[in-house]
Amino acid sequence: MPEAVSVLCEDAMHYWLVKSEPYKYSWDQFCQDGSTYWDGVRNYQARNNLQAMKVGDQVLYYHSNEGLAVVGVARVTREAYQDPTTDDERWVVVDLEPVQALARPVSLREIKQDARLQDIGLIKQSRLSVMPVTKKEFDRIVKKGQGQPPRKA
Repeated sequence: MPEAVSVLCEDAMHYWLVKSEPYKYSWDQFCQDGSTYWDGVRNYQARNNLQAMKVGDQVLYYHSNEGLAVVGVARVTREAYQDPTTDDERWVVVDLEPVQALARPVSLREIKQDARLQDIGLIKQSRLSVMPVTKKEFDRIVKKGQGQPPRKA
């Protein structure tokens, strides 16, 4: 029986967050393109996260440096393969497609202020460009992005 549980867990959907500087590759450009391969990752932990992504996994799209906010949801459409921008076999890409823009961006400040998001990698490992998130974290951010802006203190 433990083997069956293990197989079920491996097949379960996973959730991720990827970061992009909007002046390099914005959510709007991603939507206009309709899909992209996620390249330029040169950090081993982020690379390992790309390698763990499976087709159908859901991905939060975060604007870093400018905006500092989750702006949309994407989906993995192709699992890890050789990064076509380099001959170095250590680096991989995955293919992503946009699923839905959030009705409003969910800012890093708002995420930091949410007690239910205090363990998210975006706070704990702020420099990592590709990271896993839990289903609860994913759902919480998507819900925030569909609602009204937070009230000013």
